[in-house]
Amino acid sequence: MSQPQKTSKRGRPQLPKGDAKAVMLRVRITSDELKAVEALAKSQNKTVSEWLRSTVGQAIEAIAKPFTVSD
Repeated sequence: MSQPQKTSKRGRPQLPKGDAKAVMLRVRITSDELKAVEALAKSQNKTVSEWLRSTVGQAIEAIAKPFTVSD
């Protein structure tokens, strides 16, 4: 009798450690806000998630700058 062949796993291969996003943030917004976010993301050739991450990252940097201590 022959052994059944191993099949490869389905789906996307796992990302290297540290590359995967670990936390999901759920936020409620109005339909008008969603339309605006989608339009802005599309205008920058980004997904909504990419656009939100970059926009939030820029806001964090702008807000945190005055609080950093320089030598």
